[in-house]
Amino acid sequence: MNKHEVILCIVNTGFSEVVMAAAKDAGARGGTILNARGTANKEAESFFKIAIQPEKEIVMILVDAKIKDAVLHALYQKAGLDTMGQGIAFSLPVDDVVGLTPWKAEIKAAEAAAEKAAKAVDAAVEKAEKK
Repeated sequence: MNKHEVILCIVNTGFSEVVMAAAKDAGARGGTILNARGTANKEAESFFKIAIQPEKEIVMILVDAKIKDAVLHALYQKAGLDTMGQGIAFSLPVDDVVGLTPWKAEIKAAEAAAEKAAKAVDAAVEKAEKK
């Protein structure tokens, strides 16, 4: 199982800050905003029953796989097709990541806390078994 996912959210120009605020509220740390131009045709506009603006922003957000669903849900609520941002979001698995050194310390701390908790549970079980 992959430890990270990349979420891509495509929104109308000017709504990337809404996307980032929603993502951060759901646990994401940050993202990268790219300027883009949509190529949807009139059939797509009539199918979705919305006017499609050609100028877009793509927000790329690298997240821990554990919070992917929460972030996607937050993006749907705050910047989905039913909002002014008219956003769509999807995720892709990420095989490897380099350059996330700030996360290493937090991961090590979480692993140490989990190990300490496991030892405490083991000690409590041993104590209960002795009685």
